[in-house]
Amino acid sequence: MDDVPSIQTQETESTTRRNFHIGAIYALMGAISTALGIPAIIYLLFPPKAKKVSEWIELGDITRMTPNSPVEMTFRRNRVDGWKVISEKSTAWVVKSADNQVTAFGPQCTHLGCAYHFEEGKNQFLCPCHTSLFGLDGKVLAGPAPRPLDRYETKLNGTKLLVGKLKSASEQKS
Repeated sequence: MDDVPSIQTQETESTTRRNFHIGAIYALMGAISTALGIPAIIYLLFPPKAKKVSEWIELGDITRMTPNSPVEMTFRRNRVDGWKVISEKSTAWVVKSADNQVTAFGPQCTHLGCAYHFEEGKNQFLCPCHTSLFGLDGKVLAGPAPRPLDRYETKLNGTKLLVGKLKSASEQKS
C-alpha cells in the first residue's frame, strides 16, 4: 500500500512539470505572435500619415521670357506612393502672353501621352508620333488629339512662377 501514493506523487509532479513547459511554450508563441502581429495590423489597417507639403512648386523667373515664345521648364515634384515619397523630375511648357499672363502646359499630348515639342517655324506645338498640332493657347489645331493640352494651375509670386496641380481642359471649366 505504500507503493501506491509514491506512484501518484511522481505522476502529479511530472504532469505539473509537463504542464508548466507546455504553458511556457504557448506563452512564448503568444508573445511572438503579438510582437509580429501588431505591426502587421497597423500596416494594413492604418494609412500612412503623409506630411502636407505645399503643392505649389517654383519654376523660375518670368522676366526673361519673351512673349508668345514657349519655354520648356524643368522642376522636381515629390509624389507620395503609399509609404514612399518619390522625387520625380517633370517639365512644363510655359507661355507668357504680351499682357504678362502665364500659362503652363503639361508635357504630354492628350492623344496617347507622347511628349510633344514646339515648332518655332510654325509657332505651334507638335506631337511627332501622331502629328497632333496645338496652338499657343493649347487648343487642338489638327490631328487625333481629343482635347486641348492639360494645364498646370499657375500663380505669380512677384516675378517667380509657381505651378500647382495638372488639370485637364474639362476640369478647368468646372
